[in-house]
Amino acid sequence: MSTNFGNKLVVAISSRALFDLSESHEVYQNQGLKAYAEFQIAHEDEPLKKGDAYPLVEKLLRINKLLVEDPRVEVILLSRNSADTGLRIFNSIQHYNLDITRAAFCGGESPYRYVSSFGCHLFLSTHSEDVRQALDSGIAAATILPSKTTQSSSGQLRIAFDGDAVLFSDEAEKIFKKEGLAAFTKNEKASATRPLSVGPFKAFLAAMHEIQSEFTPGNCPIRTALITARSAPTHERVVRTLRDWKIRIDESVFLGGLNKSEFLRAFEADIFFDDQDGHCQAAREHVPTGHVPSGIANK
Repeated sequence: MSTNFGNKLVVAISSRALFDLSESHEVYQNQGLKAYAEFQIAHEDEPLKKGDAYPLVEKLLRINKLLVEDPRVEVILLSRNSADTGLRIFNSIQHYNLDITRAAFCGGESPYRYVSSFGCHLFLSTHSEDVRQALDSGIAAATILPSKTTQSSSGQLRIAFDGDAVLFSDEAEKIFKKEGLAAFTKNEKASATRPLSVGPFKAFLAAMHEIQSEFTPGNCPIRTALITARSAPTHERVVRTLRDWKIRIDESVFLGGLNKSEFLRAFEADIFFDDQDGHCQAAREHVPTGHVPSGIANK
């Protein structure tokens, strides 16, 4: 991974996740690329509406204002637009005073190949195939799902994670899927002192933890939560894994199979990452949600 940004948390986001491009995308689908380009150029001085991931990006960049001498967050735009049609996107970034200065406009091709070059810890996109390719390259990535939720009232950046196949590998989930709950519970009890293998979002969580460590607990602009279907006694292996990683999770909610949605709304998550599509579809009615197409649930 590139080290061009030193100790910064680097997040890449697609233009359609950051802004609402539904109108221009409809032009592209119905009338083709030429009409789309003409539409974008004709409207390039008209700011785009905020997209589903906009509030998350806004809160990420706000952290830099608390660390003025050593800004710790870099957000990079990755887009399938050309630079010509992408001018409207940069104009919108300037309109909203977002501190985003770096971008890759890929002229119709997937921008995922630049995720590693920029040294990104996280890639967010509405294009599921780009997300899968980034995950295959070892980068945390999620497909941003359409959501009608309003921005969280919390001034903190609040990020919630599922456990298995997101923070951790899917090794335990494979047992659950193939052999059932009893076998899963037996295995997790027997393996309680053996840390789970690393999942796709571990490096991103670790980078978040590094920034959190620069603040006192009562004054931290970031709050994290693990919201998992696990329950006792399978919770112990999770707790010991995070302890082994020396990573702090502010809140851990072990639901034993209960629906996660109400708990996510109570936490006021700015985004929730989960590998299972059914959980994501339920969650997006309450909070912004990113589907992580990793692990056995997505084979």
